Amino acid sequence: MDVLRVLLSILLPPVGVFLQVGFGAQFWLNILLTLLGYIPGIVHAVWIIAKR
Repeated sequence: MDVLRVLLSILLPPVGVFLQVGFGAQFWLNILLTLLGYIPGIVHAVWIIAKR
């Protein structure tokens, strides 16, 4: 399941974070990072998935 989340995080970072943590603070932070730059959103999403 983590492989699917990582693949989704590369394509759409907020979706991967949502599948991991739901509508928490990390999800909204990831949306902000993705809007500021696509790469920071990906890094954050993969980090959240790898951390749990």
